[in-house]
Amino acid sequence: MKKVLIIEDETAAAVNLQAILSKVIPSHQVITVLESVEEAVEFFEDESQPTPDLVFLDIHLADGESFRIFDKVDISSPIIFTTAYDEYALRAFKVNSIDYILKPIKEDDLRRAIDKLSMLSGAERGEYNSRVKEMVEVHRDERQENQHTFLVHYKDKIIPLSIDDIAYFHTNNEKVTATTHSGDKYQVDRTLEVLQGSLPAGDFFRANRQFIVSRQAVKDIVVWFGSRLALNLKVETPERIIISKARTPEFKQWLMAIHPSK
Repeated sequence: MKKVLIIEDETAAAVNLQAILSKVIPSHQVITVLESVEEAVEFFEDESQPTPDLVFLDIHLADGESFRIFDKVDISSPIIFTTAYDEYALRAFKVNSIDYILKPIKEDDLRRAIDKLSMLSGAERGEYNSRVKEMVEVHRDERQENQHTFLVHYKDKIIPLSIDDIAYFHTNNEKVTATTHSGDKYQVDRTLEVLQGSLPAGDFFRANRQFIVSRQAVKDIVVWFGSRLALNLKVETPERIIISKARTPEFKQWLMAIHPSK
């Protein structure tokens, strides 16, 4: 029986994947479904956990990009990435011949990816995992070259906007807006996922699915229901910023970290 590990933070996507797996690999067993980078790292660090025969790994998880998992642990199991459209990721997968499936996942695409992996020899499987690691390292190097200026639309002009001026990014109805410390708003032609990878991690934090916040914009924090945190900024926000219980330790560590001045 093939042991499968699913790392996916969207419940509907995980349920859909399991339903399709039942058709493609009737004899499979889902070990568990993990929802975050933190949970995945804990799983692979726990020697009592069974080694998966196959891992389905979503790129964008609740607490950041799943590529961060590889910074902490080695994964020897074959991996199939799942993702909504991400220009960088798709390009990287194609260049490195890494298997991926676009969401929403379809049975034919899943079957094709699994068949491709099943035909690999032992040596080819090791080479495949090496390509995954190399791709992650290249991704890390490229994303470390952080962007410090964005081109944004303002009336009939396109103007440069320094990240030093940005208090937070917010997404609503698939539109992303950058709000400055003075309250000015500009539309940004990027998703929060792409922004998260290009912003300096010491200066900006992905609070939840709707917000990326600047360290300089943080006013105070309120303990919220269910061991969550409510974050107040120095500038007005369109809705309350809630940080989940799972992300609270990481946020506190980020906020208290000594960050060198520019």
